[in-house]
Amino acid sequence: MSSENLSAGEDTKSTDGRQTAQPANALDRFFKISERGSTVGQEVRGGLATFFTMAYIVVLNPLIIGTALDADGQYLGDLTEPGSAIPLVAAATALIAGLLTIAMGVFGRYPFAMAAGLGLNAVLAYSVASGMSWEDAMGIVVLEGIIIAVLVLTGFRVAVFHAIPAGLKTAIAVGIGLFIALIGFVDAGFIRRIPGAEGESSVPVQLGAGGSLSGWPTLVFVIGLLTAVVLVALRVKGAILISIISTTIIAIIVEAVAKVGPFNSGVGPDGKPQINSDGWQLNVPKLPDEIIGMPDLSLIGDFSLFGSFERAGVVAALLFIFTIMLADFFDTMGTVVGVGAEGKLLDKDGNLPGVKSVLLVDSVGAAAGGVGSVSSNTTYVESAAGVAEGARTGLASVVTGLLFLVAMFFSPLVSMVPFEAATPALVVVGFLMMTQIRNIDFSDYDMAIPAFLTIVLMPFTYSITAGIGAGFIAYVVIKAARRKFAEIHPLMWVISLMFVIYFTLDPIKELLGVS
Repeated sequence: MSSENLSAGEDTKSTDGRQTAQPANALDRFFKISERGSTVGQEVRGGLATFFTMAYIVVLNPLIIGTALDADGQYLGDLTEPGSAIPLVAAATALIAGLLTIAMGVFGRYPFAMAAGLGLNAVLAYSVASGMSWEDAMGIVVLEGIIIAVLVLTGFRVAVFHAIPAGLKTAIAVGIGLFIALIGFVDAGFIRRIPGAEGESSVPVQLGAGGSLSGWPTLVFVIGLLTAVVLVALRVKGAILISIISTTIIAIIVEAVAKVGPFNSGVGPDGKPQINSDGWQLNVPKLPDEIIGMPDLSLIGDFSLFGSFERAGVVAALLFIFTIMLADFFDTMGTVVGVGAEGKLLDKDGNLPGVKSVLLVDSVGAAAGGVGSVSSNTTYVESAAGVAEGARTGLASVVTGLLFLVAMFFSPLVSMVPFEAATPALVVVGFLMMTQIRNIDFSDYDMAIPAFLTIVLMPFTYSITAGIGAGFIAYVVIKAARRKFAEIHPLMWVISLMFVIYFTLDPIKELLGVS
């Protein structure tokens, strides 16, 4: 059939035999919507689903870095009043996430969303900024992002991506599936940390509060989860998005009637946190007093590029840069593999076509997070929620990014969605990603053991990087022990050595006399 006889949107076959459609318009051609078997409707639904599953970062990031004091006893923006930095961080978090996610959609052309990285922001708040000013700490983030961008431009980061064996790439995807499912359960309060002997918390291994389920928010989460799994099982289009919206409505009604209140009500007169174990985990779902508010973006550009070297010392600054860089480097790689596999976007070798553009935008995101004073921005595993809704192209990321920009002005509306309504999506997506485990050959112990360590350590350590590192090291050690040196890519030796350094960073600091 000649091209002249193909009408817009008419089906044809791609090189791999899948049924596709001819591009209908310029938008379709640019984002390759028909080529990847998607539609504009799917992309919009996917972009919405991704936004709602990660919009919490606009609320959570300010609570982490906006409430931590630096070595000078100041909050971000050189503020001294508790809570005064929170609205500034919220506005900057939404702005940077929006711009970077749009850039990922336009230049990376995949449905990956970006925002301030959880875990990385905690490291910055409690380990880095505590030894210097916030401006110095953000300068470290900028430097780390520049270094990663150089590694992308020189081809090193892409080469590492291609050097990872296919079995380990699959294990990364499965591990991330378990990890985000656990995040969903924990963020909803369905699984909780057990109070320790000294009032601290251990790992989240307890069902609800005190080993049982109680409270209206938990019921709302269960309703949301059951709604999501039933809709997904019935193959309903927009299942995850429908679940989030409907569960949010239920949550608003429950709060209006039962007056549940937040899980953490602040600090009481005795100086101890006031905890309501049956309260909402983060956002209290209620209609806001106001809908629109002008964002304060005064934190943008508030960083000192080399101040950390003078304040903390050259060795300490370099170790901080290395720690954040390694976590950034492999968190993104794991997310790209996991989400790409879920969307069937990888080739037969488990690689993402055009991955260099994705990694470059992600690298710029790390530096942009420092410039915006919101911590390193990275590709979010919650992007899998959009992929589960059918998103396959960068158009979904553009939708998500625009919503983040809107969120700068409509943050009260974003705060209406509680964790208990959004997190069922993460559990369902975790299941979908877990199904890829069938592609790992568990009869081959050379691959099975590293794959197992990769899969279980991500949720057990609450770290994608830790799971990847353990799997890589185990793979190299086992292959070397069996004298199969030819099967070890040279870069795998380099990466494994880097992870050994990463895991032994504290002893190295002690040896070098760095606090």
